[in-house]
Amino acid sequence: MSTLNYPNLVAKIKLWAQELGFDQVSITDIDLSQHEAQLQRWLDAGYHGEMEYMAAHGMKRARPAELVPGTQRVISVRMNYLPPDASFAKDLKNKETAYISRYALGRDYHKLMRNRLKQLGKKLEQELEQYQLTLGFRPFVDSAPVLERQLAEKAGLGWTGKHTLILNQEAGSWFFLGELFVDLPLPVNEEIVEDKCGNCVACITSCPTGAIVEPYVVDARRCISYLTIEKQGVIPEEFRSLLGNRIYGCDDCQLVCPWNRYGQLTKEDDFHIRNQLKSQDLLTLFAWDEATFLKSTEGSAIRRIGIERWRRNIAVALGNAPYSEEVITSLEAAKHDASAMLLEHIEWALSQQQQKITVKDNKTQRLIRIVEKGLPRDA
Repeated sequence: MSTLNYPNLVAKIKLWAQELGFDQVSITDIDLSQHEAQLQRWLDAGYHGEMEYMAAHGMKRARPAELVPGTQRVISVRMNYLPPDASFAKDLKNKETAYISRYALGRDYHKLMRNRLKQLGKKLEQELEQYQLTLGFRPFVDSAPVLERQLAEKAGLGWTGKHTLILNQEAGSWFFLGELFVDLPLPVNEEIVEDKCGNCVACITSCPTGAIVEPYVVDARRCISYLTIEKQGVIPEEFRSLLGNRIYGCDDCQLVCPWNRYGQLTKEDDFHIRNQLKSQDLLTLFAWDEATFLKSTEGSAIRRIGIERWRRNIAVALGNAPYSEEVITSLEAAKHDASAMLLEHIEWALSQQQQKITVKDNKTQRLIRIVEKGLPRDA
């Protein structure tokens, strides 16, 4: 029986990964001890907000072998998700249009990538059979206590940006990460990618809510992605006007990042924008009943927030939208069967709309007085 050649096996793993649609793959060991203190400080500061699962497993998140006993290596992968015609600027500029984070406009990545990672594990398992070796493996895609970004950085997929996302010199940050834990002593990546953010602080200064409280530290409680996706109840009033028309997630820190000029379009059709979510009017989405919501978000990451939080987010966006009698009528009609939580956001939105009509009326009255006096309009 021939002897297993590990470098050749790694080359095969990378080829299989490419055939399965992954855009990059590398291998790292499981020593994340250097990140434990930082993780504990972040948790102690309460920056995880209501995401209790972040603290529930203690340091297991930084100890892969405690999560999956026997793990020796992690195969780290990335898959680009940037869709064609992302229409970032157009949708953000038009305050009557809903802005949805671009990663969520196509099919939910969790299941797709986990299935591909499972296939990669199966291929590796079959390869080892000829050497009478068995393989223990388990795929993860943002679904368990795993420090995926730290593993990706250690594997050489990129460096951690000041917004805490992984940046790749050739692909920016428009990609998903996934991991395959294996109990095999594969050769590991030895090259650490240098931090290339330099003195740039664009992501920090552009964050609408000031969620990047210092370089490489995000207070999730202030992050629009957290507020619109993870936050279960009432969105604090101090943040509502800052959400603008963002109803699910936020891409601002990525949009201003100079490295994202190198962002690569996805090769996965499943990540392309669904028509029912593409550049939709806020009022159209607010009118969805639960059945329409479930049908329109089938297979989408959006579905997990449910109809109530979906309408909560849109109500806030409608409050931030330009004054419109149609908006007021829609909000008023939604009050009769709204929960207490949703009603609070509807009432806030109505108050915002009322303030806008008051300002508009004051400007109109001022213009009338100026015209009556025969003064120049800029008087």
